[in-house]
Amino acid sequence: MQHYEVGRNNFLISDDKLKIDSNVVHNYLCNESYWATNIPLQVVETSIQHSICFGLYKIDEQTKSIKQQIGFARVITDCATFGYLADVFIVEKYRGKGLSKWLMEIILAHPHLQNFRRWLLATLDAQGLYQQFGFLPITNPERYMRLTVVENYGT
Repeated sequence: MQHYEVGRNNFLISDDKLKIDSNVVHNYLCNESYWATNIPLQVVETSIQHSICFGLYKIDEQTKSIKQQIGFARVITDCATFGYLADVFIVEKYRGKGLSKWLMEIILAHPHLQNFRRWLLATLDAQGLYQQFGFLPITNPERYMRLTVVENYGT
């Protein structure tokens, strides 16, 4: 299977799950995100296994190999009609460099994520980023329902 990968300025975005460092993703989600505090590592690994994932990596200039994972996003999807964008992050040291915009461009251009009827996401503070890509507040929220089984992990 050929993976979808795009490089730019010593950075790489890849959908190859074998490149993802689940410990980096877990550490960020568990300790730095507001939406998945205390999430168990096993839950993170299962979510990666069952989603289309995008790792963002810093590339070593000399060796051209991956130096470290600095970002992540995943799409929960049927690959035909719907996608839910989740767990998007860029580690703090690399913010402000346009990497989140680039990550969104790559996600939305992925060949398995085309022509959906609908995309959804939830965010507390990044509406400005997502609006640049056409995301809008939900109209007719009375049509949407939710079932919350786990509100907070480990609390």
